[in-house]
Amino acid sequence: MTFLIAAAGTGGHVFPGLAVGEALVGLGVAPDRILFVGGDRLEATVYPDAGFPFLGLEIRGLERALTARNLGLLRLLWRARDRIRAEISRRGARVALGMGGYVTIPLAFAARRTGVPLLVAEQNAGAGLANRIASRLAVRSFTSFPDTPGMTRGEWVGNPVRKTLAEFDRSQVLEEGLARYGLDRDSPVLGVFGGSLGAGVLNAAAMDLVTSWTGRPIQVIHLTGRGNATTVESMSTNAIWHQVEFEDRMDLFYAVSDLVIARAGGGVAELTATATPSILVPGEFGSSGHQAANAEVLRDAGAAQVLAQDRIGELPRMVDEAIFDAARLENMRIAAGKIAKPEAAMTIARAMLELAG
Repeated sequence: MTFLIAAAGTGGHVFPGLAVGEALVGLGVAPDRILFVGGDRLEATVYPDAGFPFLGLEIRGLERALTARNLGLLRLLWRARDRIRAEISRRGARVALGMGGYVTIPLAFAARRTGVPLLVAEQNAGAGLANRIASRLAVRSFTSFPDTPGMTRGEWVGNPVRKTLAEFDRSQVLEEGLARYGLDRDSPVLGVFGGSLGAGVLNAAAMDLVTSWTGRPIQVIHLTGRGNATTVESMSTNAIWHQVEFEDRMDLFYAVSDLVIARAGGGVAELTATATPSILVPGEFGSSGHQAANAEVLRDAGAAQVLAQDRIGELPRMVDEAIFDAARLENMRIAAGKIAKPEAAMTIARAMLELAG
């Protein structure tokens, strides 16, 4: 039997999908029995590199503006649906999982046509358009937050994270992390990342911070995204800046970070799973302001502070006020841990096995 997982686009979809695939392997499913479905972006390299078969489709999302490109979308959708249907028949697929995003729609239609049970998982506090549609066809729908508008019969299980984060123990990997980045214990560590593809606003803010920092000494680990590493003409003498284009050991990044500046996409699940205090700068993009909704959940729980993108100039002050306040950081760690659901990938994988019979 084969399991299908459709996840594409950004790391916020791709890596939760990978976490479920790895959980299935942990439950005894051979990797070659798990087919990932996606487009030509991050997923086209992540899944094959992880040892899984991959079906690449020509598919894209709906453009919100009325453009001529939208006219050809239905043709691409039906073509993608038919290719998935063919794979379902050829491989004897028994269960399909859609992780949201544009590729979930053809998967849902193909599953319906072939009678394969469909599950969907939503990473954000408000369901995107694809999952709003697909959840109506699904036998089970999983959510990352307790209240997720737009998800039919949503079950709160959390957002899947990979095993190294689901079983995260800071004390076990701290020394390895310090050695990896060349850090010392004398100054606090600020982590910065904008997601798997980087974020221009946060990259620029990090550069401004390390060049103009006037506070007590800090160390900065900056995950820039591939191709985004850069140099600055002058550095603050009180800031040590380490740039990393892509980090495949995020457990080490979280282990060394006393405070993290991030967007509020899929990474919020990693922040809670690792009980990491954060300052979230929601991206002003995506479906229905989903990042702002994600950030509000962590803020209301006491796990994060939220900074609107148009007030990014306030970031150095917020960092200075938080990163040297041990009591505040500890309270944020406790709050993040309380809303974490690190077992999400295993919960969804078990549901897939149960439906497969």
